Amino acid sequence: MENKTQRIRAFDQIDIYPVTDQSLSLGRTDLEILDGLVGGGARIVQLRGKHLSKKDFYQMAMAFREKTTKAGMLLIINDHLDIALACGADGVHLGQDDLPLAAARKLAPNLIIGVSTHSLEEALKAQKQMAAYVNIGPIFATRTKEVTMDPLGPEAIKKIAPQLKIPFTVMGGINATNIDQVLRAGARRIAVVSAVTKASDIGRAVRELRETINQAESFG
Repeated sequence: MENKTQRIRAFDQIDIYPVTDQSLSLGRTDLEILDGLVGGGARIVQLRGKHLSKKDFYQMAMAFREKTTKAGMLLIINDHLDIALACGADGVHLGQDDLPLAAARKLAPNLIIGVSTHSLEEALKAQKQMAAYVNIGPIFATRTKEVTMDPLGPEAIKKIAPQLKIPFTVMGGINATNIDQVLRAGARRIAVVSAVTKASDIGRAVRELRETINQAESFG
C-alpha cells in the first residue's frame, strides 16, 4: 500500500498483531513463522529481527515484504526506519529510545509510525506528536525481551484507552489463558510473540486468538 490513509484504514481492521522473535520460535525461521501467520489469516506482522545483522535484517525484510504483499498483510519493521523505507514496508514501530517520532514522521510521512508506551504520559505524548498508533505494555510479565519495569496489568488499559483518540495495541505476556482480561479491559488489537511463535501449529493458534478477539463484543 502506498497511501497512508489506506494503511491506517487497514490497521484499524486488525485484531491479532504478531511480532516475530526467532529465538522463541522452537527452531523455526522467521519466514516459517510468517507462513504460519499467513495461514492463520493474520492481517499484520511486525518483523523484530534483533538476532540479525543490519544487512541480514534488510534481506529478511525484503523477503517479508514479498510474502506480505502477496497475502495482503501490513508489514511493520521494528526500530529501523531506514530498513522500513528500503524494503517498502507499511510502517515502523519505535521504542522510547529509538529515533524520535517527530524525526521519523519528517523522514517517512507516508508510513504508519507506532510507538511503544509504558504509561499514560508516554501514550498521550506520542498521540500529541501524531503517532499513528501506540502500544501499551507490558500488560503481564514477559520474557520476550529485557523489561526492567513491573507489568502494568489490565487495569492500565482502562486508564489509558479512554484518553486516546488514535488506535492502540497492547502487549506483554498475553496468551490464550489471559487474553480475556485485556479484552474485558477494552483492548481489541492484541500484540503477541510467544503465544504464536511457540505454538506447535501457528496457523491454528492465530485463528483461535482471532476468534476470541472477534467475539469480544459480547463482553459488553
